[in-house]
Amino acid sequence: MRFRHVRRGGPYLRVADPSWTRPLDGRFARERGGRWNPPGSFPVVYLFGALDVARSFVLARFEGHPYSAFDLRPEAGPDLVETDVPEDRFVDVVSDDGCRAAGLPPTYPLDLDGAPIAHERCRPIGRLAWNRGEPGVACRSATARPNDTGEELAWFARGPRGLRTRRRRPFPDWFG
Repeated sequence: MRFRHVRRGGPYLRVADPSWTRPLDGRFARERGGRWNPPGSFPVVYLFGALDVARSFVLARFEGHPYSAFDLRPEAGPDLVETDVPEDRFVDVVSDDGCRAAGLPPTYPLDLDGAPIAHERCRPIGRLAWNRGEPGVACRSATARPNDTGEELAWFARGPRGLRTRRRRPFPDWFG
């Protein structure tokens, strides 16, 4: 597989549980897994490139429940952590050609039949990117709503370099 790349960097956002003391630590995703890494694998920090995509992610977590994010007590909702990502060349799962190069359909995050692409299909791509020393994966958001303008970034937490919290905003200050 020969990945395509896109340059990304600058301000990004992380949706974080208010109890997390180190919200930009990739160990949680290493233990539990995520879209681009299987459980027990390697550390990833999942980020959003725009506020609307972060909000859509939170709303999607409540789909199918008899309540929504708007019903949460203010202190129970997730914080929004602002950080800066160093500019780099990330695996491209944003453009149609980038999706195809990564072994995904150009309709990603949906398959050609319109069904959501499962994490299990993306994880081998993430593992290959990790093994090749890539800094992460820039991708279309699987939870974005039609008018959202941003994308996601799976930032691979390698070695001692880490992301720093620029600002942390409680749920009522960013979600409403």
